[in-house]
Amino acid sequence: MRKSVLICDDSSIARKQLAKTLPADWDIDVDYAQDGQEALDIIAKKKIDILFLDLNMPVKDGYQTLEELKGHGAMPHVLVVSGDVQPQAVQRVKDLGAIAFHKKPIQADALRESLLSLGLMELGVHPVTSARASVVDDFSFSECLQEVSNVAMGKAASVLADMLNVFVKLPVPTVNILEVSELQMALGYGSQDSRFSAISQGFVGAGVAFEALLIFNDTSFPDIAKLLNSSGEVDRDREVELLMEVSSVLVGPYMDALGKQMNIDFSFGHPALLGQNVKMANLIDVKRSTWKRTLTVEIVYEIENHNVSCDLLLLFTEDSIPVLENLLSYLVED
Repeated sequence: MRKSVLICDDSSIARKQLAKTLPADWDIDVDYAQDGQEALDIIAKKKIDILFLDLNMPVKDGYQTLEELKGHGAMPHVLVVSGDVQPQAVQRVKDLGAIAFHKKPIQADALRESLLSLGLMELGVHPVTSARASVVDDFSFSECLQEVSNVAMGKAASVLADMLNVFVKLPVPTVNILEVSELQMALGYGSQDSRFSAISQGFVGAGVAFEALLIFNDTSFPDIAKLLNSSGEVDRDREVELLMEVSSVLVGPYMDALGKQMNIDFSFGHPALLGQNVKMANLIDVKRSTWKRTLTVEIVYEIENHNVSCDLLLLFTEDSIPVLENLLSYLVED
């Protein structure tokens, strides 16, 4: 019997990747949703047997979608496919009713095995022509970079979550080409009196050069110290040590995951203190002469139930953009 499948992901790249991974001999109709609310609207109008659900989405994320589906009369079988691989994320979605969790990008063999083991697909069916709604092929470079950043972000968050025994709240990465004068505004810090500290580290490989900048609001340091079981006063020297510890956990795994997706082994310099206890404008001024116009990826990490948040910025050189476009072209190949 033909089944109705819905793929819900805010990334058109991820939707296409998952659609290509579905078994060719699976008798299904496929629809697509860009966020949880759109998925819920579709489910309200027609019967959906199987929902492939992302977690980090705008409007309504995967957790909120699962919460609402719990009260739905005919809840579809939900398989979460996400870059957020924190153990707490896996457990939360299963507690909310998901029957399986797969990390992005899922491989065809693994998906087929999962569908068979869950009884969602039968062996030995005759070849079929599945009715699969077309996925729009109008992809942008920024969408490709956003999707690989999303997967890398999830890997880094999982390492941080394990180290601190916390749950890291993850956003959708943002990708923009900015003048340095626009960077402070893009970061969205409202208070003129807030103080920040930052670590900077350079990376290069295969014609791609960028700087990773990890920015902390100074109000985060007391909670970071507690989570790391740091005793004693958090003075300026200890703040720098805390910055370096968290930076190594977030930046290292992120770059490793990013490099693997683009088949690059990045060389990197030593992390350096860019500024300590300074206003955002002063922090940016330190690099104003070298950043100028830059391709920027921004990720905001927040730790649930703690006053800890930080921005990870990747600042790519203009010369890196055509190289990145070529390296990421595999994401949109048929």
